[in-house]
Amino acid sequence: MLKNKTIGSMLIVAGTTIGAGMLALPIASAGLGFTTALSLIIATWVLMTYTALLMLELHQHADRDATLNTLAKSWLGKRGQYVANFSVMFLFYALCAAYIAGGGAQLQEKINNAFNFDIAPQIGSIILAIVIGTVVTMGTSKVDKLNRVLFSIKIVVLASLFYMLTPYVHGQHLLEMPIEQGLILSAIPVIFTSFGFHGSIPSIVKYVGLDIKTLRRVMITGAALPLVIYIFWQLISQGMMSQAELLKSTGLPGFVASMANIANNSAVATAVNLFADLALATSFLGVSLGLFDFFADAFKKGDGSRDRIKTALITFIPPLGFALFYPQGFIMALGYAAIALVVLAVFLPVTMVYKQRNSNNNRKGYTVRGGNIGLMVAGLCGVLIISAQGLQMAGLIPAIG
Repeated sequence: MLKNKTIGSMLIVAGTTIGAGMLALPIASAGLGFTTALSLIIATWVLMTYTALLMLELHQHADRDATLNTLAKSWLGKRGQYVANFSVMFLFYALCAAYIAGGGAQLQEKINNAFNFDIAPQIGSIILAIVIGTVVTMGTSKVDKLNRVLFSIKIVVLASLFYMLTPYVHGQHLLEMPIEQGLILSAIPVIFTSFGFHGSIPSIVKYVGLDIKTLRRVMITGAALPLVIYIFWQLISQGMMSQAELLKSTGLPGFVASMANIANNSAVATAVNLFADLALATSFLGVSLGLFDFFADAFKKGDGSRDRIKTALITFIPPLGFALFYPQGFIMALGYAAIALVVLAVFLPVTMVYKQRNSNNNRKGYTVRGGNIGLMVAGLCGVLIISAQGLQMAGLIPAIG
């Protein structure tokens, strides 16, 4: 049973990580060259895996159902709790609203084409929110089962895409150097957000239990799956086109069209669009599960049917409302997603672990290697990511996409 949960939890981590943002990686890294992009991806994976393990170091001394709300209150007091709660709500509500709005529009289009209907995009958003909300309300085991199915299909689609595109990869494209140094800084926030799964860690701890050895395996393997897939994706995308050609691609649609033209195969665009739908669904499941358990902890809701329905309403009604009536507000908020994720996935774990290690009642147990130097390096990486995001917003370094 534990082994079954372990595999499912690994796939929840991977499914949450590999969202539709993966498709933006080639656009974000256009002009960097394969080697530079690969170095940034690996460095980001190391950082995010390290801070995920820091979260486990904290969870081992807390209740099984503790979330960032409880952990922050324990180690950082009320102010730290407010910062943690704001970061979680800001980031996850923005992501859920974007998933509902974007996924709802895609669902509406598919329903209209399949049944020759003419329903409004808002109906698609409502249907998507109800389906995902129902699965999350039923519990992590149901999320696990659905995520396994969707993730398996996603891997088949990706394998098919790689099979179709690999013959068009040229080695000389992979040896090109960065065109402009400022693009390296511009790419950092996008690559960083492509490894965001930390909000689902408390849900996985609650699901698996406080077995640190198993949880370490879940975090390391679950984060390594996206790393491997991202590397293959970069090999394909940057090997098919020169850096100059990648830079000319006008956003994701232009990039997909360029790949389909090079392969002379319309199935490429179909596969990419199907992957985007599946990636959105698995990422939406992981994010909303993390937000659901966060609210259950924050409002002290139990696992009874009535309490879970109340928690679901708090989780899904606000982002659904914004997706229906003011989508541009939360789409704009996604521009700050990297900053909120740095606070959530880097600054808070580093600060809490530092406080925990230096407290008078520090209990022995699992300790992530690296000591204070590791914590300091992770913190400096967080500062670098926020600085890169700020410089891009100020127009001091090139914008991407």
